[in-house]
Amino acid sequence: MRLDRDSVIAITGAASGIGRGLAKRAAERGVAGVAIADVNEVGLNETADIVSAAGGKVSVHVVDVSKFDQVQQFADETVAEHGKVTHIVNNAGVGVMGTFEQLSIADIEWLMGINYWGVVYGCKAFLAKFREQGSGHIINISSVFGLIAPEEQSAYCSSKFAVRGFTESLKHELAGSGIDVSCVHPGGILTEIARNSRLGENTPEEWKAQGAKFFDKVAKTQPDTAADVILDGINAGEVRILIGKDAKAMNLISRLFPRKYLTVLERLSGHKMSLRKK
Repeated sequence: MRLDRDSVIAITGAASGIGRGLAKRAAERGVAGVAIADVNEVGLNETADIVSAAGGKVSVHVVDVSKFDQVQQFADETVAEHGKVTHIVNNAGVGVMGTFEQLSIADIEWLMGINYWGVVYGCKAFLAKFREQGSGHIINISSVFGLIAPEEQSAYCSSKFAVRGFTESLKHELAGSGIDVSCVHPGGILTEIARNSRLGENTPEEWKAQGAKFFDKVAKTQPDTAADVILDGINAGEVRILIGKDAKAMNLISRLFPRKYLTVLERLSGHKMSLRKK
């Protein structure tokens, strides 16, 4: 479903990163309305100022996407504020550092509550609105780690593979309904996700700085650029949107070398995808 001057796009995780980029770029493209949600009220208001400066009509919603009642309220408020909603981007996401043995069950539950259940809740709440309207577009943000699974990413990969599988199944269920579904797989995007990631219950403290340094080294794509790729993909009707040369390479190599893709990727990149000293 194309974005045009009659579109109203709702975006979670909009206080920074890709979410902020999407809100800004959508406003610059002249959509009718932008509804932004996040738990970070300060960052959310900063994004609202950027959208307003770009000439967009914006509504601000403080939402914890791991709580279904809050996501449902976000959907209701979006329609109340803007008269309708045409697109939902389930973008909110977090990270947690550590091997599976270093993470507690609570660590994994916290991450899944946002990265996976936040997507499910967003789809459930906004799909009902799209059904009432007879059209809409669901865009779920997975990751390149929904395509490959390196070590020390067991929790994050679990959530992003889950988003990918859920989204692909939902796409098939809604075929012919007038409701489009897309799954986005960003590669390294220059956001604060690594710095904002939690350490697992038993993860060494030094992994925090090491992880941020490694992420800065491999992340090449600006959030605004990622937003443009997503919006262009929406308008082109793409069901799988890959962001960055790294995402495209990882997707191809994982298909060509399903058993050895990590070894191949590490050889091509010249660095290990691990913080552990072996």
